[in-house]
Amino acid sequence: MDLESYVRALPKAELHLHIEGSLEPELMFALAQRNHVALPWRSVEATRAAYDFSNLQSFLDLYYAGAAALIHEQDFYDLAMAYFARARADGVVHAELFFDPQTHTARGIAFDTVLDGLERACDEARVQYGISSRLILCFLRHLSEDDGFATLDQAVPHLNRIHGVGLDSSENGHPPSKFARLFGRCRELGLHVVAHAGEEGPPAYIVEALDLLKVERIDHGVRAAEDPALVERLVREQIPLTVCPLSNVKLCVFRTLGEHNLKQLLDAGLKVTINSDDPAYFGGYIGQNFLATAEALKLSRAELKRIARNSLEASFVTEVERAPWLARLDALPEN
Repeated sequence: MDLESYVRALPKAELHLHIEGSLEPELMFALAQRNHVALPWRSVEATRAAYDFSNLQSFLDLYYAGAAALIHEQDFYDLAMAYFARARADGVVHAELFFDPQTHTARGIAFDTVLDGLERACDEARVQYGISSRLILCFLRHLSEDDGFATLDQAVPHLNRIHGVGLDSSENGHPPSKFARLFGRCRELGLHVVAHAGEEGPPAYIVEALDLLKVERIDHGVRAAEDPALVERLVREQIPLTVCPLSNVKLCVFRTLGEHNLKQLLDAGLKVTINSDDPAYFGGYIGQNFLATAEALKLSRAELKRIARNSLEASFVTEVERAPWLARLDALPEN
């Protein structure tokens, strides 16, 4: 079995995927035309040409502009189903989808519209593709904590449909401590909690996310390597890192994939996973992230199995759900 086939055969969970970030230009333009929305670009080609980011903010500016095409429940359904089709081809058995309601409610889109479309796609993906999923509501950290509380109030009637909360958007200048009260309330409500930290922000943001937000996973976390004591803690507590290699290169966190520290983190004993982040913008879905990283860092098949195992073990599912996936993984050879 060649490497590409092996990567796709690995049963894996995707734990760091912004569903709005899977909006391919072709679908973006189709939805904009359907909804009579004017986009900043004149063509699919011009849109792709704009995908040259110098940092996280330059990406976010384009990301929010593209999200304007998403208006109706059917749009969110179509968006998620397009992702699930690609995820199935990449061997994803479980996906935990981040969604940003504030991006949409600020434009006058009802919270229910977003959630209904995404949930319908999750239900359809289970039937059509055999992929299980969870929805994780992300708060935009460049907005205020009060704005986050307002979004949580909108979410409360739907908590049986939302499995966790996260923290995303511009990291610099917006430390996790800004949202300590909000995350405390989310934990009281029984929600799983995760947060972006240590991508552009310093290792101290990871520490804040652990100590103040009490997160169960760190999204990104690659700058933990700068703090040996933090690395020791992450190993000791087995806190999963949802690393997104191609995204890190696209956003200039690392100059090249060959310089990425994923293997260093893995060798240190951290519970590293591989994910795609915003695949429509960053040049690859989860299969491509696995494959490109394996080639650039010369990862062995045993290491790839370990990364896939980490993702299954770090997912917010029951042991009954997880067991058959782990059995499938164990059955794969390492040569």
